[in-house]
Amino acid sequence: MGSRGTFYIETFGCQMNERDSETISALLAQEGMEPSDDPGTADVIILNTCAVRESAEAKVWSRLGKLHAMRSGDEPVFVLAGCMAQLPDTLLRLKRRVPFVKIVSGPGNIHRIPDLLQEARADRKAGLLTAVSPARTGVTRDESTQILPEGLPRKQIPGVSAFVTIMYGCDNFCSYCIVPYVRGPQVSRLPGDVIGEVRDLARRGYKEVTLLGQNVNAFGLDFGGERRETGPYGFAALLKDLDRIEGLHRIRYFTSHPRDFTKEMVDAVRQCEKVCEHFHLPLQSGSDNILKVMNRGYSKDEYLDLAGHILDTVPDASITTDIIVGFPGETEEDFQETLDVVRRVRFDGAFTFIFSPRKGTAAAKMKGQVPKEEKSQRLQRLVELQSGITLERNTEMVGKEVEVLIEERDPKDPALWRGRTRTNKMVLAEAGPGVSPVGRMVNVEVREAGVWYLKGPVRDSEELRSP
Repeated sequence: MGSRGTFYIETFGCQMNERDSETISALLAQEGMEPSDDPGTADVIILNTCAVRESAEAKVWSRLGKLHAMRSGDEPVFVLAGCMAQLPDTLLRLKRRVPFVKIVSGPGNIHRIPDLLQEARADRKAGLLTAVSPARTGVTRDESTQILPEGLPRKQIPGVSAFVTIMYGCDNFCSYCIVPYVRGPQVSRLPGDVIGEVRDLARRGYKEVTLLGQNVNAFGLDFGGERRETGPYGFAALLKDLDRIEGLHRIRYFTSHPRDFTKEMVDAVRQCEKVCEHFHLPLQSGSDNILKVMNRGYSKDEYLDLAGHILDTVPDASITTDIIVGFPGETEEDFQETLDVVRRVRFDGAFTFIFSPRKGTAAAKMKGQVPKEEKSQRLQRLVELQSGITLERNTEMVGKEVEVLIEERDPKDPALWRGRTRTNKMVLAEAGPGVSPVGRMVNVEVREAGVWYLKGPVRDSEELRSP
């Protein structure tokens, strides 16, 4: 059977979108289509979109216009997939701004894209074809259509690491976040399905998996319906089962929520050989006042208690975080509370953001919006503090040996290889000529440290020389 055309995919946003794009690609390949790296010639152009911030949405609208403008004569079938498809005004805006888009699919309906493509290509004059889920408001857990059918194919991605989605949706409703409205209610995959997928990835040669979910710590809570790990199976149990899979070397997970991160989960990380000692624990703010209006569900002291328990239980662990500055109503005193947490926890790294109102969220309507100049100034102060701490933490590693899983050759310097420690620190490894260490676990002596990297020679390079 000859090729049924070519397709081009661009992915925006989070790792879950990257994972979804792997499935879209594999589904189209099953239909006889071939992937293309050239949007100028592809028969189908798919944008798998993010809606977490309005800036992310704006990038998609701009990209759609540019992609359409580069084509002349035969027009491809344009597909808009992902979270933007779930926004209530997207369909109307598509018809007004980019009427050439023919297919719209939410995250829970990407498996329908091949059928919709067949329909669109059979009838070029057909209207907009949609596959979106009901709005989050009023939808119960049993009515969720965001969860994908099991057994869908996935594209084989080069490299040593793979993403595995373990749950869909979110029930947290943080006041600044649109995700619960576009990703739907929280639904866990069955443990056996997750374990089977990870076991298959290990057989296919992947050394590391990253478990994905909007709040992975809540895995299994919907089985028992309670917001604590009292049911028959939760995230800690899943980690322990995955830890037994032969051929797998490392297990990571993303993202955690402090409200649902139990001490039992910390104990599971300590007990499991393959679960990495890296805890990404979004703080968002150190002020109890701001945490309350954010609807985060924990206090500053509760966060500090959890971080302290992590470092007491897993002394060599790294803790990274997310922080928003300039949330509505944030005063200088509130901001100082955030800086206090940063100083006390001494995070290994932080993703820092200026608050940006997101239409459709409670925070967008709140009074007390902080002036842009003040938000920028606070962000600069936060980044300076955290960068100094990160550099100090990394400098403490100089002279030590760290275990590194080599992922790729460094694109800037072909004499170096990139990999990460178990604590998720980027390492630039010097392996010497004639060495091909990709996919190997190596020991690296750290001789140099920067804010974003560690660097040093591979100590066991003799064992890595290519035959």
